[in-house]
Amino acid sequence: YDTARVLSGYSDVIVMRHPQAGSVAEFAAASRVPVLNGGDGANEHPTQALLDLYTIRKEMQGRQRGLDGLRIAMIGDLKHGRTVHSLVKLLCRYKDIDLHLISPRALQMPGPLLDMAREQGHTVQVSEELESNIAHVDIAYSTRIQEERFGSREEADLYRGKFRLNQSVYTRHCEPNTVIMHPLPRDSRAEANELDTDLNENPNLAIFRQADNGIVIRMALFALTLDIADKVDDHAQPVRWYTGSRF
Repeated sequence: YDTARVLSGYSDVIVMRHPQAGSVAEFAAASRVPVLNGGDGANEHPTQALLDLYTIRKEMQGRQRGLDGLRIAMIGDLKHGRTVHSLVKLLCRYKDIDLHLISPRALQMPGPLLDMAREQGHTVQVSEELESNIAHVDIAYSTRIQEERFGSREEADLYRGKFRLNQSVYTRHCEPNTVIMHPLPRDSRAEANELDTDLNENPNLAIFRQADNGIVIRMALFALTLDIADKVDDHAQPVRWYTGSRF
């Protein structure tokens, strides 16, 4: 409480990341300025989910598709991966979402999120098998094993490298326009390598476009939170660089 009150006297907005679930909400309750959740343990990562949703929307627009009826595979550590927790909640605001949740049994998506998606009429498939569950999806969203959430590296090693998406797997099992996403950083160690670097030249690899989108989304959040969105255009300048042709 005291820390929140003191720090909120130093700034107009606070971005907080903390290893304990629920910590940001507790801090925000005492803060006198807005608090943006930059990730609270294995619980939530709302700003990542917003940039993920923005990325999905842009990628689907390029394919003349909307978000209703989206087919998405989420792969990896779905128990501790806070980005997918927040993304499921956002996707549930749309219609007829088809969720393929691929993980080791011990690292499945938390039950309350599964229940919420099903209660809102979405299709949820839980599986430990990668290839058949990425065969007919629009988005393949890979995540790393969250080693920091385990008691030891040895425990995390039990699950590392279970689901590896590389160019060979993509070519054999995915549709030609399946978009590949990852919240980054990807674990490129040989024993993990959940998203292989041999995908780097694949035009459907959206991870760097996804990261770029984080800038504009978080700028927009600051503008809205600080109530200056209507003033942004007054100070805007032409963009003199563009990464789209490279990534």
